Amino acid sequence: MLELAIGIILGGCALGAGCAMIAGIGPGIGEGNAVAKACEAIGRQPESKGDVTSTMLMGCAIAETTGLYALVIAILLIFVAPNMLVNTLLNALGK
Repeated sequence: MLELAIGIILGGCALGAGCAMIAGIGPGIGEGNAVAKACEAIGRQPESKGDVTSTMLMGCAIAETTGLYALVIAILLIFVAPNMLVNTLLNALGK
């Protein structure tokens, strides 16, 4: 019984970490779109290269934070949450 509960905890943490890493797809697509549109804008008006580049870099940095947050959550779900949840289960059962 206890082994099953621990297995469910570990499986849930692994599934949660995998779902969190799906969020890494969004920043990649968003940054690719941003760079493509910036290249188009620079191609149309080369004199605005500095403004377009700085705005694009700021947008890419902000978009990247989403992927970093997902990575941090996945790492916590893999390395921290299982031990914490198993210890809580064992304390609740008095073992």
